[in-house]
Amino acid sequence: MSGGASVSVWRQPGQVWAVAFACVVAFMGIGLVDPILPAIAESLHASPVQTELLFTSYLLVTGLAMLVTSWISSRIGAKATLLTGLGLIVVFALLCALSGSVDAIIAFRAGWGLGNALFISTALATIVGAASGGSGAAIILYEAALGLGIAIGPLLGGILGEVSWRGPFFGVVALMAIAFVAVLVLLRGPVEKRAPVPLSAPFQALRRPALAILAVAALFYNIGFFVLLAFSPFPLGFGAMGIGLTFFGWGVALAVTSVWVAPLLLRRFARTTVMLAVLPLLAVDLLAAAVFVESSAALVACIVVGGLLLGVMNTVLTESVMEATDLPRSVASSAYSAVRFLGGAAAPPLAALLWHAYGAAVPYVFAAASVLVAAGTLAVGRKALRHIDEVEADAADEATAVLVGDAA
Repeated sequence: MSGGASVSVWRQPGQVWAVAFACVVAFMGIGLVDPILPAIAESLHASPVQTELLFTSYLLVTGLAMLVTSWISSRIGAKATLLTGLGLIVVFALLCALSGSVDAIIAFRAGWGLGNALFISTALATIVGAASGGSGAAIILYEAALGLGIAIGPLLGGILGEVSWRGPFFGVVALMAIAFVAVLVLLRGPVEKRAPVPLSAPFQALRRPALAILAVAALFYNIGFFVLLAFSPFPLGFGAMGIGLTFFGWGVALAVTSVWVAPLLLRRFARTTVMLAVLPLLAVDLLAAAVFVESSAALVACIVVGGLLLGVMNTVLTESVMEATDLPRSVASSAYSAVRFLGGAAAPPLAALLWHAYGAAVPYVFAAASVLVAAGTLAVGRKALRHIDEVEADAADEATAVLVGDAA
């Protein structure tokens, strides 16, 4: 990553900051329900498996919808796609807040996932296209938004969840409405004319060996990610505020390593080297969580350390995907994200089932094994990934991926 990218990462056009702010709020939705999972289970008389389906419906629909987001955005434009996504999130978050059963919330979280898919895949391509300082700076900004959103989501969920489990959903409605107005007002300029993306584009993209390897690795990596995020509130045994503070620390750790540590590592080591070093460390951390699952303090430490490792992986994996092919970034992002989110969708209910069948330690062992499968996938496919270690991130040669015009 070039020094210029590092210097200019925080000096961006207003339209980039508008999308980045909306990204923060969108990513808050991932961790928002964490602190209120036990409260929802108790208030709505739901089992832990049912409660974990709040993650599954959201992530499953997000992943599947990713397969068509580039097709949609290439026809209606980036701004319209972003606003449609934000509008859907506002509507379905409000419906979640007004729901009276866990089944209704599961269904409305699926609609929320559709809005999230439209927004997230388009937002990444938009930020990369419009940001100053090259794609490296843009990805750092995007990952910072991800980390900040994931950190604030549980904290807000904990604070509002102390009042009512409905509170966090109303909070997202208000913040997403603000994000909608920000994108509507600040995201301007002529949209670059692009040929419509075929509906088959993401499926064709996954036939590229490098992208396919990264997507499969991300699927198993995301199992570890979401076992740590979605299952941990149950063995922690804390109230909404305690869970919120724990995952606030996790999210802050993730943001710090995403923005500062990952770029430092990438100046010294190849992308695949960093990933093959971090994934085994993450597996060790998950195994430590399995060993010390009965100790709340030790489990909190494992969760925060996990955040540090996940932050590095998120940034390096995202950069790798962006450089894996010569495809438009929106297509590569959609194809990769579709597979990645499927791993996240499967993890929460599987963790709950393993917990009830074998004990609280087993979900973490399962997560560690999945992370090692991700590492093995990268190791076996490293030859096909050689070019991502040789290319320095730069948005200039990806002009066809720019969904927003003038960034000045």
